[in-house]
Amino acid sequence: MWRGLYTGAAGMITQEKRTAVIANNLANVNTTGYKRDRALDEEFRPLLIRRINDNVPIHVTDFKGFSLHRRPPVVGTLGLGAYTSEIAVDHAPGAFMATGNPLDLGISGNGFFVIDTPQGLRYTRNGNFYRMPNGDLVTSDGQAVLSREGRPINIPEDAETKAEDRRAVLKQGGSLFYPQEGAEPRQATGTIEQGVLERSNANVVSEMVDLIDNYRIYEANSKAVTTQDTMLDHAVNEVGKL
Repeated sequence: MWRGLYTGAAGMITQEKRTAVIANNLANVNTTGYKRDRALDEEFRPLLIRRINDNVPIHVTDFKGFSLHRRPPVVGTLGLGAYTSEIAVDHAPGAFMATGNPLDLGISGNGFFVIDTPQGLRYTRNGNFYRMPNGDLVTSDGQAVLSREGRPINIPEDAETKAEDRRAVLKQGGSLFYPQEGAEPRQATGTIEQGVLERSNANVVSEMVDLIDNYRIYEANSKAVTTQDTMLDHAVNEVGKL
């Protein structure tokens, strides 16, 4: 019964984390260039179960000379619950939204825009850019957009992208990414589309379906914990009296 409590509680914790991920995706449905997160779960190593009370003078597993070497036979495995092993970023492209603004840029294919931030180089798919009086292309936060040579861009048509390896960048927040330690930028294969913005790849309907499914799983684990608690209460307060 104790094992059942832990298994149910582990399932509730896992679904609670998944709910937080889905809620964050829903909150960023309208964030330009946002990439949805996915909670990846793994099962704890299952427990091998053997039948007990077989070590008696007359073996119940002995039949016409057949014996299982006097060891209790395996009857199956017992699952011990699951846990969230990773919060992965889904880099699937989002739909383009036409804006008519020549400084709005979207990447068709793989690649990122390179941004010069106070924390160093960062990568983004958010191409909502502006032109400074001196001609520099910047983000809405005033951070410079860099060319392939690492210099501020003065002409929008010169915009280049870097860092093709999607797993080489980690999400910082919003629509910004930063390179993992040791990751080197490479020439991207995507092309620049002018006058459009890449919308978030999070879909409201899909996220709501996941949220409802997640709630049902959480509820099932909650009922399992309640059942185990009731059984434990009977075992302690009623069976114990006998």
